[in-house]
Amino acid sequence: MKSAEVHDDCCSVKENSNPNEYKHSETDHSDDDGHNHGAEEPSGWLDHWPLLTALTIVVIMMVLAYGFQLTFSTPTQLIIFIPAYLLAGYNVLGLAYRKALRLDFFNEFVLMSVATIGAFAIGSFSEGVAVMVFYSIGEWFQDSAVSNAKRSIKALLDIRPNTVNVIRNGKVLTVAPVDVAIGETIQIKPGEKIALDGVLLSDKATFNTAALTGESKPDNKAKGDTVLAGMINLNQVTEVAVKAAFKDSKLSKILEMVQDATARKSQTQLFISRFAKIYTPIVFALAVLVVVLPLLFVSDYVFKDWLYRGLVFLVISCPCALVVSIPLGYFGGIGLASKNGILFKGSNFLDVMTKVNTVVMDKTGTLTKGVFEVQKVVTNVFDERELVLLAAAIESKSTHPIALAIVKYAGEIFHDAQITEVKEVSGHGLKGTINGKAILAGNTKLLRKFDIDYDHSIDNEADTIVVVAVDGKYAGYITIADEIKEDAKQTITDLHRLNIQTVMLSGDKQSVVNKVAKLLGIDKAFGDLLPEHKVEKVEALKKEGRHLAFVGDGVNDAPVIALADAGIAMGGLGSDATIETADIVIQNDQPSKIVTAIKIGKLTRNIVWQNIALAMGVKIIVLILGAGGVATLWEAVIADVGVALLAILNAVRIQQMKL
Repeated sequence: MKSAEVHDDCCSVKENSNPNEYKHSETDHSDDDGHNHGAEEPSGWLDHWPLLTALTIVVIMMVLAYGFQLTFSTPTQLIIFIPAYLLAGYNVLGLAYRKALRLDFFNEFVLMSVATIGAFAIGSFSEGVAVMVFYSIGEWFQDSAVSNAKRSIKALLDIRPNTVNVIRNGKVLTVAPVDVAIGETIQIKPGEKIALDGVLLSDKATFNTAALTGESKPDNKAKGDTVLAGMINLNQVTEVAVKAAFKDSKLSKILEMVQDATARKSQTQLFISRFAKIYTPIVFALAVLVVVLPLLFVSDYVFKDWLYRGLVFLVISCPCALVVSIPLGYFGGIGLASKNGILFKGSNFLDVMTKVNTVVMDKTGTLTKGVFEVQKVVTNVFDERELVLLAAAIESKSTHPIALAIVKYAGEIFHDAQITEVKEVSGHGLKGTINGKAILAGNTKLLRKFDIDYDHSIDNEADTIVVVAVDGKYAGYITIADEIKEDAKQTITDLHRLNIQTVMLSGDKQSVVNKVAKLLGIDKAFGDLLPEHKVEKVEALKKEGRHLAFVGDGVNDAPVIALADAGIAMGGLGSDATIETADIVIQNDQPSKIVTAIKIGKLTRNIVWQNIALAMGVKIIVLILGAGGVATLWEAVIADVGVALLAILNAVRIQQMKL
């Protein structure tokens, strides 16, 4: 139950000899008394033996007093309760003293110290000890809750191996990933995770990329392809040339994003922090008024009775439940998002997502897979198989995504073809000789360049086309299209159900954009856009007063992601610049996670406001009862600690929820 300043702590990642060992900062993120929630790894219950001893003394004395009706003299009670009080409260008393030396009197440590010492002054020894014992127990539970919340977030994502096999001087050595230099070759056995980003040296390999993309389907890689830390090698011993240091791998950067997220506070957290700093001195003043003001109006005024009421007022007014449960609620939201493959870079963006009423999306890689596939084959003089054979044979000499799509579609049928004299005609396509025939394959500009007539109706095709000419005559064409993601249509439907407008911005030609927009049911779609045009569209929407999220994956999306209220990156294997700029990263590239992110934001907000209402409601009731002499110190401490624990449990349950 810390005052506002105590909750400025956050997790930080430190590289050390053990790459999997994370430590919280001991200097940067606690208050200057070294007292903070979750800053240290939680200790075992035996480490709390002073508090447990004090609790045992209180329980025994209560049993003797109320169970066996035994009474003790004042000296005897002091001999028993003072050690118990010091065992339970030495930490709190020490902090209150150090803060008081700096003229910081309005904090919960001073508040609890004044209340409990005051209880001793009026002879309420057992109640004074009980207040300190239960307060300290509440602290213990809260420290554990915050630490567990932060650890669970790290555990969700920290899938990097502790060791890596590196090849040096012809020998395979096992070392820590941080000790591997860029350019060195590492070896990954079947079933092992890649520890560092790099380029595949083996001819081919198959990886499970679920940890990065959320896709369980194996991903086949060829020599020269990029592979990332966190991928699992599935079938054979594989060698990879390291291209990034351990701390610079994409997975390490993702971990840092989530660790740093706890430092970026939401508006609600900032409000509660400011509120607590004003609230605490006010309740001190009110407690004093409860004690002295009745002297002017009550004829049978008894100082001891009204002092007791003032002490009750101080105990129940402690802002613990608010100051701890609210950041814990946001930790829970970040943790739940991480479980669902969504990385929020700060709890403030959970709040932003609750206000979004417009989602603007890129097309390629966001709503579509970014993987081109053959849609249809239209022939003029050849049969379909022969046209595909000729096109695939010449395209096999290119690495362009469209060429790869045609080769994949053709399969093995062109492997025996005699391929010679293949040349690229820049911006147009390829020319060459296949089985003795002169072949052209490319766009319609390629045919016009060589004065070959063709069916001009194909210019109206909505998809990308590759036209083929054989021996100087038009032979047919192949359409290529980017496949729409399986959950894209449902995503748009779900956004509309949430009364959120959908807009698509793309650099593709307008006919392609219109086709995708119509299939998905998107409200507005704009094509033929350069990056600066996308910025203009987003700025226009913001001028209309729209609260918008922009979702993209390419480096050209970084400017608009930065401009949006919430920038969302498709980060499975997306552009580093986009991921770095984005406020939220979707690891598995599924557009449906946009809806999930909005739902998590709203769920977190609801839990946080439930805790605020619970804490304030109970406190106001007990404050009134305490000032009226109805509530005792026992009820005050039970209400205070009880409400704090209920709020904590309510916040913690966020991570266990299913969406």
